[in-house]
Amino acid sequence: MDNNDTPNSLIDEKSPYLLQHAYNPVKWYPWGVEAFERARQFDRPVFVSIGYSTCHWCHVMAHESFEDVEVAKLLNEYFICVKVDREERPDVDSVYMSVCQAVTGSGGWPLTIIMDADQRPFFAGTYIPKRSKFGVVGLMELLPAIWERWTHNRDGLTSIGDQICAYLNQERTKTGGNGNEDPIMFVKSAYRQLNSMFDEKNGGFGVAPKFPTPHQLLFLIKYYQLENDSRALEMAVKTLEQMYRGGIFDHIGGGFSRYSTDARWLVPHFEKMLYDNALLGLAYSETYAVTNDGFYRDVACRTFDYVLRELTDSEGGFYCAQDADSEGSEGKYYLFTPGEVKEALGNDDGKSFCSLYGITNRGNFEGKSIPNLLDRQDYRVGNGDMDALIKALYDYRLNRTSLHKDDKELASWNALMIASLARSSVTLDRESYLDASKSAQTMFEKRFVTDAGRLRLRWRDGEAAYDGHLDDYAFYAWALLELYRATYDVKYLARAVSISKGMVSEFYDANDGGFYLYAKGAEQLISRPKETYDGAMPSGNSVAALVLNRLWRLTGDSAWLDISQAHMNYIYGAMGDYPAGNTFALLAAMEVSYPSWDLLCACAEGNVDDDLRDLLKTVTPNINITVKNPLNEREIAAVAPYTANYPLPEKGGRNTYYLCRDGACKPPCGIEALADILKDRKRAETMA
Repeated sequence: MDNNDTPNSLIDEKSPYLLQHAYNPVKWYPWGVEAFERARQFDRPVFVSIGYSTCHWCHVMAHESFEDVEVAKLLNEYFICVKVDREERPDVDSVYMSVCQAVTGSGGWPLTIIMDADQRPFFAGTYIPKRSKFGVVGLMELLPAIWERWTHNRDGLTSIGDQICAYLNQERTKTGGNGNEDPIMFVKSAYRQLNSMFDEKNGGFGVAPKFPTPHQLLFLIKYYQLENDSRALEMAVKTLEQMYRGGIFDHIGGGFSRYSTDARWLVPHFEKMLYDNALLGLAYSETYAVTNDGFYRDVACRTFDYVLRELTDSEGGFYCAQDADSEGSEGKYYLFTPGEVKEALGNDDGKSFCSLYGITNRGNFEGKSIPNLLDRQDYRVGNGDMDALIKALYDYRLNRTSLHKDDKELASWNALMIASLARSSVTLDRESYLDASKSAQTMFEKRFVTDAGRLRLRWRDGEAAYDGHLDDYAFYAWALLELYRATYDVKYLARAVSISKGMVSEFYDANDGGFYLYAKGAEQLISRPKETYDGAMPSGNSVAALVLNRLWRLTGDSAWLDISQAHMNYIYGAMGDYPAGNTFALLAAMEVSYPSWDLLCACAEGNVDDDLRDLLKTVTPNINITVKNPLNEREIAAVAPYTANYPLPEKGGRNTYYLCRDGACKPPCGIEALADILKDRKRAETMA
């Protein structure tokens, strides 16, 4: 294995992943016009490798093959080679991951695609070893075979490419439902499907590997609130508690790893991603809101505090991830032996810590131990003494082993963190989280928004790049709405309206419904997908559904109602027989189809009563609040024209509350009467 002293064409890129490969002996190009023009010029196929900088198996394939001169010789002689950071180019990744899943039945990273100069793929796979083994073809055998077919049977390859492209475009043109779907039917079907897959012993759904999928837990929490079904809450809290106990949670530094390779949540894939921690922090926070159990508050805070400590820059922006590998070894940063713990903590404290967190001479991962609490079901939260030991071990770990950080910042992932912090600042009563959310939003506007008001996708090292995709717009609009709910500052609502108008203009399919992944004026790939499946992150279409409904509720603008209804219809059609794969979209469906309340607060002076803020922590989840006061009267009327018809109280008077449910309104009232209505759900359900 060897790296060149001379860099390839990746050297001028900003992506940490591409820069990791800039000195490979492979003559990599970034995805772009130059690479495909060279493929035409030299009449070669294009070898595309897609991954990201904190991916363990991406590192394995890189060390085994892309740093190897034998593999590089074949790639350079027969192919034009293209490296893609999936996080910078989610459009390219989405299209060709769909190819891999269609061709092989599965997917993952590194993603390996071989195509022609017109970007038509004819081979797809994931990790490929250097040489064939265990029935898996290796690159040393695959690459000459592809070249042989390219030179002697190209028609066969192009025919495969044409068939794949036709399949992708057939999938793209699917339309939505017929307009007669019962949303609650989908909600209850998803609940039954999750119940059938639930692991009673370990929590989570299905078998190993297990992914946190926090939007499924958010769905169950809301289902419990609306249906009063204790089983839904039971599944959520069991999963959240077992994930915390397992090694997927970093008991030393806080935060969660990407997923668990086993059913018990013990052995993680050690990379830590911003989006997982944003949504898991929110899931623990929301569980605290419905249970009032401080355990969930503590885990939420340890998760958010980890992000603010280790994934946050000086201006409040959020980095992407921390690596699975340290010094070339998977998980090395997180593993301990009893001797190391005693060295850091002293003999007696070290013994106590090892006993509690399962650190043994035998180990539980490659001869060392991942700290966990799986065998201590009686232990839920630490005490002062243990917190001090954890801090000491954290400091020891920082000095023992380095950990690579992907320090690029993505608009969509930053927006998720802004939304989660804003929402959780209220639930957890943490003003510092609201401050962090507001700072990040200010940073977002400076880094990710162009002079023309469009969003950019990635920021790193002083440069914003790539046109924003649906996720960037939808997630940012959601973040702004959560900031509005946390502050009732009309500037956030007005900005959400503006961003959402751009989202509709650039991505919405007015003919067949749904939102495309990338904008109409962006680089057009072999397919223009509409992603609806809620995977590791919720889809842009799902988040857009939530945003559109809330905008209608908050502004009273019927244009938002029209597109919200049309879009939900598209979502229902896309769910098919597996609504459990669309649980974030179903959060929007539950806001639409279950009883919901709209509250206009007419304030005499500043903002809403503190009593109202306290009340909203404990009552119905389906409530949308618009605030009018003397300072924002004109601004709120511009985004919510109906508010002009509601008078403000006289200066020095009491705030007046106007509460409606699905178009039926109660008389204006004070905070005491409002509390009576909201706390008595049966009265609220039956009000005129």
